[in-house]
Amino acid sequence: MAIRTIVVDDSIVFRKAVRDSLAKIKDVEVISIAKDGLSAVQKIKRYKPDLVTLDVEMPGLDGLQVLLALRDAGIQTTVIMVSSHTERGASVTTQALNNGAFDFVLKPSHDDPRANAKELHSQLQQRIAVLHQRPSSSVAASPSLTARKISTLKPTTEVDTRPKSRCRRPSDRLEAIVIGISTGGPKALRTLIPELPANLSVPVMIVQHMPPIFTRTMAEDLDRISHVNVVEGVNGSPIEPGTVYIAPGGKQMRVSKTGPKCQIEVNDAPAVNNCKPSVDYLFESAAIHYGRSVLGIVMTGMGSDGTAGSELIAKQGGCVWAQNEATCTVYGMPRRVIESDLADDILSLDQIQNGIIRLGTNTASSAQCGALA
Repeated sequence: MAIRTIVVDDSIVFRKAVRDSLAKIKDVEVISIAKDGLSAVQKIKRYKPDLVTLDVEMPGLDGLQVLLALRDAGIQTTVIMVSSHTERGASVTTQALNNGAFDFVLKPSHDDPRANAKELHSQLQQRIAVLHQRPSSSVAASPSLTARKISTLKPTTEVDTRPKSRCRRPSDRLEAIVIGISTGGPKALRTLIPELPANLSVPVMIVQHMPPIFTRTMAEDLDRISHVNVVEGVNGSPIEPGTVYIAPGGKQMRVSKTGPKCQIEVNDAPAVNNCKPSVDYLFESAAIHYGRSVLGIVMTGMGSDGTAGSELIAKQGGCVWAQNEATCTVYGMPRRVIESDLADDILSLDQIQNGIIRLGTNTASSAQCGALA
């Protein structure tokens, strides 16, 4: 069945560009267009589309205001924000993702119109391919998974989320947590990070697949509402307990060591899995420097970034958690980890949060690297 779509943009040129791109994607039907936010709300209420591509910056009602109006009206539709490479575009897009937008695409800005059209088509095609795949089959139905991997606990603050795994013994010190996340990540992180306590005794390093400016905006937004410090990673900064480091968009971030302490390294290394920043790139360095003392968590997102890094964490004796299907926006990255038999636990978003708090406030951790450093 075709995905019925409405295209919203105040630029006639870009409305046509989005419409032409969607016309080339199988099983997508553009049923209407809107040139401003007010007409967009009216047409979405009238036609009840499956998908809306929503321009972020428009006169009158902007993209965020349209999204909030739809939410307040109880209208259920999938929204892909269409954003520019600007501070305002990044800020509004981040807020839109926090308020239920499925994902976003960037307006290409090449000098060559054909290159712009190709890039836009690729971005839209990737996201619509994911929409065609939802809902995916239950993880519990996969014959490749053993019974110990399936978490049956319901999300609650009372559950015991201690890893039932091969790699964590009571005598082990947890020294670092690394998280890989993509589509659906900003909303999930906005639920997770503000609940972490100020006395968190381990650092948290995160790769969220986002472009430059957007990661800084997200870090600033999270820092405003969190008890822990949340910063965009800076090359050479020491890795401190109780601080959350978000990899800068368009760069790679890893753990390195100079002297007795670990530090953040931000560099311009090539993309891994077509991702920059890459989850695998961060996870592999964390496995090397922290060994048994690292916890890797793979959360909502499309693709397979994080699987190879999780494998190295497991080989070094560290722990790996994967987010469960029910609480993922896109069950891609965690599924790959689970089906590769690398996840020590499969947990809901609430259980991940509770587990981090339990382990991160009941450990004699330090900022020192592990024995394998």
